[in-house]
Amino acid sequence: MAASTFAQKALPVTVVKSGKGNKIDISIGGKPFTSFLYPDTLEKPVLYPVHAANGTVVTRGFPLNPQPGDPTDHPHHIGIWFNFENLNGLDFWNNSYAIAAAKKSQYGWVRTDKILETKSGNTGVLSYHANWTNQAKEVILEETTRFEFSGSGNQRIIDRITTLKADMEAKFNDAKDGMLGLRLAHALQIPTTEDQKFTDDKGIVTVVKGGTDKIPNGTYLTSAGKTGNDAWSTRGVWCKVYAKMGADSVSISIIDHPKNPNYPTFWHARGYGLFAANPLGEKIFTNGKSAKNLTLQKGESVTFKYRIVIDNGGKTISAKDLNEMAAAYGMK
Repeated sequence: MAASTFAQKALPVTVVKSGKGNKIDISIGGKPFTSFLYPDTLEKPVLYPVHAANGTVVTRGFPLNPQPGDPTDHPHHIGIWFNFENLNGLDFWNNSYAIAAAKKSQYGWVRTDKILETKSGNTGVLSYHANWTNQAKEVILEETTRFEFSGSGNQRIIDRITTLKADMEAKFNDAKDGMLGLRLAHALQIPTTEDQKFTDDKGIVTVVKGGTDKIPNGTYLTSAGKTGNDAWSTRGVWCKVYAKMGADSVSISIIDHPKNPNYPTFWHARGYGLFAANPLGEKIFTNGKSAKNLTLQKGESVTFKYRIVIDNGGKTISAKDLNEMAAAYGMK
């Protein structure tokens, strides 16, 4: 792991079931870090909200707890999540309360049915089982995910290991929206005054309004040296978004794992605040020059591993430290 990470003492992590509904709370060093929310009403399980070590919330509040200035586009963008836009023709990514009942049959659902493990300690552990289903609750994939949470003075880390096992033939058809997604807080957006239009796999257009306030001041940097909006559609071992949030500097970095399909991943990193790693969106990211479809036969499985690193404290994690962390993570 990076030298700067070694220099900080690991803090105790607490993982406990909340008394309120399908919710598990994760604290680091006695401070709230995030919660795992898994009611079927959300259409997929999420980590929400997510805090930096200084307490700053780094994920968008809307739609669960809207904050002043929050954009209200893409209501399916909640905290941190994992799914895909086109599995056997069903859209898991864009499903939300905003989809009309008459159209719900075109959308998939990730239903968490078992919490397999919760453990507190220097590393907190949360494991769960979920089913990727159609609206008739027929299972296409079984998901088993293990989160490992850790932290030190100015840093928080989430390691996510997700295995998808096919209960029937499962076809991931190359699509733009996937797979590990995170919706950023307002300050982490790249500032723009222009409205933007985005079209999903079903031809539905979403308009993201440009802003006139001075809060957004974020930008991206990838391991390949791409910056700002130029990070979108490019490959890299890691991608980092960073900004001033209040008086502090805050960054979120996602590190890809070399054993993941189609490594290094493409970055579906939008200036308006969607920060996603999608190895299966090659067709649109290369303007049709190549594509990456993935098919699992019944009983086959695939595993995806990602590390999310959240930093604050004067200056954010350097490219050198991220390269060192990525190299160490690749050995895990």
